Amino acid sequence: MTSPAFGFPKNFIWGAATAPHQVEGNNIASDWWAREHSPRTDVSEPSGDACDSYNRYGEDIKLLAESGLTMYRFGIEWARIEPAEGCFSKAQLLHYRRMIDTCRERGVEPMVTLYHFSMPLWFAAKGGWSRPDALEKFERYVRYVLQILDDVTWICTINEPNMVALTQGGTQGTDFIAASLPAPDPVISKALVSAHHMARGVIKEQLPESKVGWTIACQAFHAVPGCEKEMEEYQYPREDYFTKEGAGDDFIGVQAYLRTFIGKNGPVPISDAAERTLTGWEYFPPALGIAIRHTWEVAGHTPIFITENGLATNDDRRRIDYTFDALADVHEAMDDGIAVLGYLHWSLLDNYEWGSFRPTFGLVGWDKKTFERQPKPSLGWLGDISRTHMVAHPYR
Repeated sequence: MTSPAFGFPKNFIWGAATAPHQVEGNNIASDWWAREHSPRTDVSEPSGDACDSYNRYGEDIKLLAESGLTMYRFGIEWARIEPAEGCFSKAQLLHYRRMIDTCRERGVEPMVTLYHFSMPLWFAAKGGWSRPDALEKFERYVRYVLQILDDVTWICTINEPNMVALTQGGTQGTDFIAASLPAPDPVISKALVSAHHMARGVIKEQLPESKVGWTIACQAFHAVPGCEKEMEEYQYPREDYFTKEGAGDDFIGVQAYLRTFIGKNGPVPISDAAERTLTGWEYFPPALGIAIRHTWEVAGHTPIFITENGLATNDDRRRIDYTFDALADVHEAMDDGIAVLGYLHWSLLDNYEWGSFRPTFGLVGWDKKTFERQPKPSLGWLGDISRTHMVAHPYR
């Protein structure tokens, strides 16, 4: 039986995303680099050169553009911009400006993320987001990088603040499965909300035409029957608190991969019968549609941008299966009147997944010895969708 094709509006945006620490390599002034190289490290391998996108971003953007995709979400690495407290690198700032220019030359719209998990070691060493001057330090950084963003329309202030709070600012946990993470730190949660509101205000003051938002890690929470109250109490500080604080932004980023069942005592283990991804998560494409609908209601009908969605797998056909089913749910949500602006696949490149290179999310692989890029069929498939605005499954 052939799966039906379905269409998206012509102004719907299609693209892919990365994060600086995960693809650039040699982010040596960051807290994550220090964590990876600590004698007591709790991660399985260091990021090292990663996939060397710091030097090869031109090739990566070219691959994205030639596939037919039209947006690239990438991050500016705070630890490169301010490697020592108060010491700002003009050269690094201009590096990210060249990335923006390269996007423009290729007909690609950049979405720039200002903070994506990793932070300068000097900032982390005195408490990171829990330090009393965190807002002041982040504002100084934001104001510095705004000088290269004058023609950038889409700006994401902070990536997944709920995961930053859950990992105590990135110091705990090596995977992002809700069951393995501590409770969110309330001090860090409040600091991140303040940082987002501050950054949004500064950006809007200096770049009033920009579209500003932040992104939320959505877990598609499910209640075990009879545990609806427990689920709501578990979900609020871990997701809805941050979603509500994005209400009224130009967009709110939805990032969805999996679902999480909540019982009387918190998360319930995944069924042994469930298909799992290379991250150990349950294979569950409907997570994206569930996250869109929930975020739409909690954020008071703030427009949604799918800023991350994908699958950690070595089977690219399975990646297409997952994405096709996820997009079918997006299409249905839009038919129901939910404003969804675009879809960015995670990730453009196989990357460093916060402790390991084993989980491969990329539309593009690469040779571990030469860094030669190896586009997968899923890249061309998603690019064709961008060109035609029609989604069809190539194998079913």
